[in-house]
Amino acid sequence: MTEARYNKFKKVVSQRQKHLTLVLENIHDPHNVSAVLRTCDCAGIDKVYLIYNTNKFPKIGRVSSASAKKWVELVRFNNVDECFAALKKDKYKIYATHISETKKNKSLYEIDLTKRVAIVFGNEHAGVSEDVINKADWNLVIPMYGLIQSLNISVSAAVCIYEALRQREAKGMYKKSAYTKKELDKKLEYYLNK
Repeated sequence: MTEARYNKFKKVVSQRQKHLTLVLENIHDPHNVSAVLRTCDCAGIDKVYLIYNTNKFPKIGRVSSASAKKWVELVRFNNVDECFAALKKDKYKIYATHISETKKNKSLYEIDLTKRVAIVFGNEHAGVSEDVINKADWNLVIPMYGLIQSLNISVSAAVCIYEALRQREAKGMYKKSAYTKKELDKKLEYYLNK
Protein backbone atom coordinates (compact mmCIF):
# COMPACT_ATOMS: atom_id res chain seq x y z
CA MET A 1 0.00 0.00 0.00
CA THR A 2 1.29 3.44 -0.88
CA GLU A 3 1.75 6.10 1.78
CA ALA A 4 -0.84 8.29 0.01
CA ARG A 5 -3.47 5.53 0.19
CA TYR A 6 -2.68 4.83 3.84
CA ASN A 7 -3.04 8.55 4.66
CA LYS A 8 -6.36 8.69 2.81
CA PHE A 9 -7.71 5.80 4.90
CA LYS A 10 -6.45 7.47 8.07
CA LYS A 11 -8.15 10.77 7.18
CA VAL A 12 -11.44 9.08 6.22
CA VAL A 13 -11.49 7.10 9.48
CA SER A 14 -10.85 10.25 11.54
CA GLN A 15 -13.92 11.90 9.96
CA ARG A 16 -16.40 9.08 10.63
CA GLN A 17 -19.48 10.24 12.54
CA LYS A 18 -20.05 8.02 15.55
CA HIS A 19 -23.50 9.22 16.59
CA LEU A 20 -25.31 9.64 13.29
CA THR A 21 -27.00 6.66 11.70
CA LEU A 22 -29.84 5.50 9.50
CA VAL A 23 -32.28 2.64 9.90
CA LEU A 24 -33.52 0.99 6.71
CA GLU A 25 -36.77 -0.92 7.14
CA ASN A 26 -37.60 -3.54 4.49
CA ILE A 27 -36.21 -1.59 1.54
CA HIS A 28 -36.27 -4.11 -1.29
CA ASP A 29 -34.69 -2.37 -4.29
CA PRO A 30 -30.93 -3.09 -4.36
CA HIS A 31 -30.25 0.15 -6.26
CA ASN A 32 -31.91 2.19 -3.51
CA VAL A 33 -29.99 0.37 -0.76
CA SER A 34 -26.71 0.84 -2.67
CA ALA A 35 -27.39 4.54 -3.23
CA VAL A 36 -28.18 5.09 0.45
CA LEU A 37 -25.03 3.26 1.57
CA ARG A 38 -22.92 5.23 -0.90
CA THR A 39 -24.31 8.52 0.45
CA CYS A 40 -23.66 7.33 4.02
CA ASP A 41 -20.04 6.58 3.21
CA CYS A 42 -19.58 9.92 1.44
CA ALA A 43 -20.93 11.80 4.48
CA GLY A 44 -18.91 9.81 7.04
CA ILE A 45 -21.70 7.59 8.36
CA ASP A 46 -20.12 4.23 9.07
CA LYS A 47 -22.97 2.24 10.61
CA VAL A 48 -26.48 1.57 9.29
CA TYR A 49 -29.15 -0.46 11.07
CA LEU A 50 -31.36 -2.81 9.06
CA ILE A 51 -34.81 -4.14 9.94
CA TYR A 52 -35.92 -6.86 7.55
CA ASN A 53 -39.02 -8.72 8.71
CA THR A 54 -41.36 -8.57 5.69
CA ASN A 55 -38.78 -8.43 2.88
CA LYS A 56 -35.38 -10.05 2.39
CA PHE A 57 -32.29 -7.89 2.29
CA PRO A 58 -31.67 -7.39 -1.45
CA LYS A 59 -28.69 -8.87 -3.21
CA ILE A 60 -26.37 -5.99 -4.00
CA GLY A 61 -24.28 -6.44 -7.13
CA ARG A 62 -20.60 -5.61 -7.58
CA VAL A 63 -21.07 -2.23 -9.23
CA SER A 64 -19.27 0.89 -8.02
CA SER A 65 -22.06 2.10 -5.72
CA ALA A 66 -22.29 -1.36 -4.14
CA SER A 67 -18.67 -1.08 -3.03
CA ALA A 68 -19.86 1.33 -0.32
CA LYS A 69 -21.26 -1.71 1.49
CA LYS A 70 -17.77 -2.72 2.57
CA TRP A 71 -17.10 0.66 4.21
CA VAL A 72 -20.41 0.87 6.10
CA GLU A 73 -21.14 -1.56 8.94
CA LEU A 74 -24.58 -3.16 8.59
CA VAL A 75 -26.30 -4.15 11.83
CA ARG A 76 -29.29 -6.44 11.25
CA PHE A 77 -32.44 -6.85 13.35
CA ASN A 78 -35.55 -8.98 12.96
CA ASN A 79 -37.95 -6.40 14.39
CA VAL A 80 -38.41 -2.78 15.40
CA ASP A 81 -38.29 -3.48 19.15
CA GLU A 82 -34.82 -5.04 19.02
CA CYS A 83 -33.44 -2.30 16.78
CA PHE A 84 -34.91 0.58 18.78
CA ALA A 85 -33.77 -1.00 22.07
CA ALA A 86 -30.19 -1.06 20.75
CA LEU A 87 -30.46 2.57 19.64
CA LYS A 88 -32.04 3.68 22.93
CA LYS A 89 -29.31 1.90 24.88
CA ASP A 90 -26.86 4.22 23.10
CA LYS A 91 -29.13 7.24 23.78
CA TYR A 92 -30.18 7.94 20.21
CA LYS A 93 -33.23 10.05 19.37
CA ILE A 94 -35.17 8.14 16.72
CA TYR A 95 -36.90 9.98 13.88
CA ALA A 96 -39.33 8.19 11.58
CA THR A 97 -39.81 9.57 8.06
CA HIS A 98 -43.50 9.48 7.33
CA ILE A 99 -45.95 11.81 5.60
CA SER A 100 -48.23 12.71 8.45
CA GLU A 101 -50.25 15.51 10.01
CA THR A 102 -49.43 14.55 13.60
CA LYS A 103 -48.20 16.83 16.36
CA LYS A 104 -45.02 14.72 16.53
CA ASN A 105 -43.86 16.16 13.19
CA LYS A 106 -40.63 18.15 13.00
CA SER A 107 -39.20 19.71 9.89
CA LEU A 108 -35.78 18.37 8.95
CA TYR A 109 -34.51 21.92 9.38
CA GLU A 110 -35.77 22.17 12.99
CA ILE A 111 -33.82 19.13 14.18
CA ASP A 112 -30.38 19.33 15.77
CA LEU A 113 -28.58 16.65 13.78
CA THR A 114 -25.36 17.15 15.73
CA LYS A 115 -26.81 15.05 18.57
CA ARG A 116 -27.20 11.26 18.67
CA VAL A 117 -29.67 10.79 15.83
CA ALA A 118 -31.10 7.77 14.01
CA ILE A 119 -33.36 8.42 11.01
CA VAL A 120 -35.64 5.59 9.87
CA PHE A 121 -36.57 5.14 6.21
CA GLY A 122 -39.23 2.67 5.12
CA ASN A 123 -39.71 0.66 1.99
CA GLU A 124 -40.57 2.04 -1.41
CA HIS A 125 -44.30 1.23 -1.35
CA ALA A 126 -45.53 1.22 2.24
CA GLY A 127 -43.04 3.58 3.89
CA VAL A 128 -42.16 2.98 7.52
CA SER A 129 -44.30 0.52 9.46
CA GLU A 130 -46.94 1.47 12.03
CA ASP A 131 -44.58 0.01 14.61
CA VAL A 132 -41.89 2.53 13.67
CA ILE A 133 -44.41 5.40 13.59
CA ASN A 134 -45.69 4.52 17.06
CA LYS A 135 -42.29 3.91 18.67
CA ALA A 136 -40.15 6.67 17.16
CA ASP A 137 -39.50 9.78 19.28
CA TRP A 138 -40.49 12.12 16.46
CA ASN A 139 -41.55 12.15 12.85
CA LEU A 140 -39.15 13.95 10.49
CA VAL A 141 -40.66 15.75 7.52
CA ILE A 142 -38.74 17.10 4.55
CA PRO A 143 -40.52 20.32 3.50
CA MET A 144 -42.12 20.04 0.05
CA TYR A 145 -44.05 22.67 -1.85
CA GLY A 146 -45.00 20.93 -5.06
CA LEU A 147 -47.94 18.77 -6.04
CA ILE A 148 -45.93 15.60 -5.48
CA GLN A 149 -45.43 15.01 -1.77
CA SER A 150 -42.81 12.28 -1.70
CA LEU A 151 -39.24 11.66 -2.81
CA ASN A 152 -37.47 8.46 -3.74
CA ILE A 153 -35.99 6.76 -0.65
CA SER A 154 -32.41 7.33 -1.76
CA VAL A 155 -33.11 11.01 -2.46
CA SER A 156 -34.86 11.47 0.91
CA ALA A 157 -31.93 9.84 2.68
CA ALA A 158 -29.43 12.03 0.81
CA VAL A 159 -31.33 15.23 1.68
CA CYS A 160 -31.35 14.27 5.40
CA ILE A 161 -27.75 13.05 5.44
CA TYR A 162 -26.42 16.21 3.84
CA GLU A 163 -28.38 18.46 6.20
CA ALA A 164 -26.72 16.51 9.03
CA LEU A 165 -23.34 16.93 7.33
CA ARG A 166 -23.93 20.69 6.99
CA GLN A 167 -24.79 21.04 10.69
CA ARG A 168 -21.92 18.82 11.83
CA GLU A 169 -19.39 20.54 9.60
CA ALA A 170 -20.47 23.93 11.01
CA LYS A 171 -19.77 22.58 14.53
CA GLY A 172 -16.36 21.21 13.56
CA MET A 173 -17.43 17.60 14.05
CA TYR A 174 -15.45 16.40 11.02
CA LYS A 175 -12.26 17.86 12.52
CA LYS A 176 -12.46 16.13 15.90
CA SER A 177 -13.69 12.55 16.10
CA ALA A 178 -16.15 11.30 18.71
CA TYR A 179 -14.42 7.92 18.48
CA THR A 180 -11.66 7.10 20.96
CA LYS A 181 -8.11 6.60 19.65
CA LYS A 182 -8.47 2.86 20.27
CA GLU A 183 -11.74 2.77 18.27
CA LEU A 184 -10.13 4.74 15.43
CA ASP A 185 -7.11 2.42 15.35
CA LYS A 186 -9.40 -0.61 15.19
CA LYS A 187 -11.49 0.97 12.43
CA LEU A 188 -8.36 1.88 10.45
CA GLU A 189 -7.05 -1.68 10.73
CA TYR A 190 -10.42 -3.00 9.54
CA TYR A 191 -10.45 -0.67 6.52
CA LEU A 192 -6.84 -1.46 5.63
CA ASN A 193 -7.62 -5.17 5.58
CA LYS A 194 -10.68 -4.84 3.30
